[in-house]
Amino acid sequence: MREGLSVDSASPSYKGHRYPVEVISHCVWLYFRFPLSFREVEELMLGRGVVVSYETVRRWCAKFGQAYANGLRRRRPRPGDKWHLDEVFVKINGERKYLWRAVDQDGTVLDILVQNRRDTTAARRFFRRLLKRTGAVPRVVVTDKLHSYGAAHREVMPSVEHRSHKSLNNRAENSHQPTRQRERAMKGFRSAGGAQRFLAAFSGISPHFRPRRHLMTAHNYRAEMTVRFAIWDQVTGVVGRSAEA
Repeated sequence: MREGLSVDSASPSYKGHRYPVEVISHCVWLYFRFPLSFREVEELMLGRGVVVSYETVRRWCAKFGQAYANGLRRRRPRPGDKWHLDEVFVKINGERKYLWRAVDQDGTVLDILVQNRRDTTAARRFFRRLLKRTGAVPRVVVTDKLHSYGAAHREVMPSVEHRSHKSLNNRAENSHQPTRQRERAMKGFRSAGGAQRFLAAFSGISPHFRPRRHLMTAHNYRAEMTVRFAIWDQVTGVVGRSAEA
């Protein structure tokens, strides 16, 4: 993994919280890493002798989830120069919405956006948001055959090569699978805003703990995960707090 291990000075503030940072960060990790409900996280923590209510876990995830995800993203290298874009429908409170996703050639999630439509306006908005959030311009953009991509591409990034072919876009399509798992576990999302907030944090945290294990030996996988947990402790502030104690 290419991230550095320097201590992140921008770790969140835990002022006013009576639980130690180790407990808070562990609960947030459990919720975003595994398909668990808040009540199930509460039960797992009780099994470890920590009494915390599911409502408290909910507040921690809402307050710290995005901050942790942002910290992890700051540790990543610049995105690759080949971006894969895809959109899938999600049912939110009984209504059809569309989840737009972009990943690079390494499978790193660049951004996600929940929108009402999958037309040119929506594609254009997603392209512009991608360029702004990544601060980079790709060499190639790969999409499926949705015509809206072509129109938005010509307007927003005409100098970038655009490849439109369904079979070339498996990387983006595969990236939707963890989201589908969580969607089923949560029995759907209740609002577009809630879905966007959850998925923005989820897409920053969950992939951090999902290296491409099938390409690694068991020894290399354990070494890689040790590094990733060390980065998590630094991003969440566990390392700094432990040093102060």
